[in-house]
Amino acid sequence: MDAGVIGTGAMGRNHVRIYTELKEVGTTYVYDLDHAAAEAVAAQNGAEVCASMEEFLRKAEAVSVCVPTPYHFATARQCIGAGVHTLIEKPICLSAEEGERLVGEIPDGLTVGVGHIERFNPIVDEVRRLVSAPLYVHIARHNPASARVSGSSVVEDLMIHDIDVVFNALFSGPCTLASAGTEDVAAALITFGTTPVYLSASRKASKKVRSIYIEQEEATIEADYMTQEVYVYRKPGAYGLVDGQYRQENIIEKLLVNKVEPLKTELQTFVRCARDARPFPVTPAQGLENLRVCERIGRGLAPHR
Repeated sequence: MDAGVIGTGAMGRNHVRIYTELKEVGTTYVYDLDHAAAEAVAAQNGAEVCASMEEFLRKAEAVSVCVPTPYHFATARQCIGAGVHTLIEKPICLSAEEGERLVGEIPDGLTVGVGHIERFNPIVDEVRRLVSAPLYVHIARHNPASARVSGSSVVEDLMIHDIDVVFNALFSGPCTLASAGTEDVAAALITFGTTPVYLSASRKASKKVRSIYIEQEEATIEADYMTQEVYVYRKPGAYGLVDGQYRQENIIEKLLVNKVEPLKTELQTFVRCARDARPFPVTPAQGLENLRVCERIGRGLAPHR
């Protein structure tokens, strides 16, 4: 199956690199309004450049939409209208209203998905397997400032990854939601029943953080998206005062996680789903619901000044 990438920014370049590495992909095509940028990325990865969107959609059978978010709707709509299997980088669209229109135009039999990459991080399945009756959850995603980001708040830029994991891997059912912060530093408290789920995201940090922390009655679970490590802390085996100092002995388990590049797993899954006419695991409906949650959180943030 021949694949294609629209947009040669940071994420688009990674999509091109991986498609050219996949055994499931024949030729990888690249298109960008900046033809010189497309030429450079194609030359670096052994891909082919298309001179127009029309040529691109004739040649590619499964494509990644990696253009800036304001152009997701128009670009994805053109791909879907041409009957080409489409993976849209998150968020699905600039607004939930656009997302609703786009979802309504997807025909049966076409594989369309949304690129929520952390769903393909191996720690997510491990954590999901361990979670039974969570008492408290805190997921943090903090970044140093980046010139790459523009046009969206930290919620759509960073927190949306954890929103997807919370609502599609860890919890279901009704919830309440409160939020606070600014366009660069935000927090949300989502409560499922009596379980508080605290999400924090920042673009002002001095340290990059990608962590999950979950407390249950019998254990505490810690996981790191970047190192792909999962630790389980069991109840103390012994505790008390020794020489005037409080001490406790914990049972700590480090899970064996098969470390992978999540984007490679995501794109390989997309190509296989397109080839076999199967739905992509992150559906457009889920991507739309993630964006709706982002908009609810965004209403609690201070106005941009």
